[in-house]
Amino acid sequence: MRLSALMMTALMLATSPVLAFDLQAHRGGRALWPENTLPAFERALDLGVDTLELDVGVTRDGQLIIAHDRHVDTNLARRDGKWVEGVQPTWHSLTLAETQAFDVGRIRPGSAYAKRFANQMPIDGTTVPTLASLFDLVKKRKGSNIHFNIETKIDPTAPGDSVGPETFATLLVKQVRAAGLEKRVTIQSFDFRTLQVVQKIAPEISTAYLTIIDPEESTVSITGSSPWSAGFDPVKHDGSLPAAIKAAGGAIWSPYHPNLTRELLKEAHGLGLKVLPWTVNDAADMKRLIDWGVDGLITDDPATGRKVLGR
Repeated sequence: MRLSALMMTALMLATSPVLAFDLQAHRGGRALWPENTLPAFERALDLGVDTLELDVGVTRDGQLIIAHDRHVDTNLARRDGKWVEGVQPTWHSLTLAETQAFDVGRIRPGSAYAKRFANQMPIDGTTVPTLASLFDLVKKRKGSNIHFNIETKIDPTAPGDSVGPETFATLLVKQVRAAGLEKRVTIQSFDFRTLQVVQKIAPEISTAYLTIIDPEESTVSITGSSPWSAGFDPVKHDGSLPAAIKAAGGAIWSPYHPNLTRELLKEAHGLGLKVLPWTVNDAADMKRLIDWGVDGLITDDPATGRKVLGR
């Protein structure tokens, strides 16, 4: 009887929606497979990740598609067998049918992007998926308890590139609820406006606050204000970024991993925040951050993540 009870407890823990350590396949694992595609997500599931991390945009006809850049990416997109060139349209300016004209199954050979992910396996003939198609794919896998970390691709400094935060959040929440996945989805964004809307209209769906501080690209300012922060600037909280996110109602902080220090992690945990840095691809960095006590890793290389975790 006691053994049966122990077995039942183990089963409950194994199927619990609370992840002890969350290994996330960034864009489905772009170091290994074409990013943000159904073949990549399926292989990440086979590998045994905990969460599929992905990006979504909204087409002109209001459909949620999975794509990282707000514009068609010349490093990834081919049409009629030829790489697209020059300035490309936003995904938001295209209909869903028009997005299906692009093959995104490999990286442009010889590009700097291709050199970053030289081991990616091409899968020609792969089109831009819809969010609904990913949900359907996962539902067909019996017994899967996979989670989703969905980023809204919206930029407050380029409002014409997407729908507004209210519309974006509403469309995404509606689709998550229609799929019955509220407890298995986190909505993340660098643009805190989207997260504020989600927290208001769908408190049952978790949110994650993405940040980066970098000379070439920053979405937060420690000493001033930022259009990305929705008014929740660290300067209003003694310069503390974790405190600003806590004040915004956040429960998860996902910093660019070089920005994370042991002291910031301790501060964030002291405020009750979970911390999942992105995009951690080097095994030594993974080991160091795991030793510090992060709650998970968002990585382009989930195979290396699995090895480091020793699963």
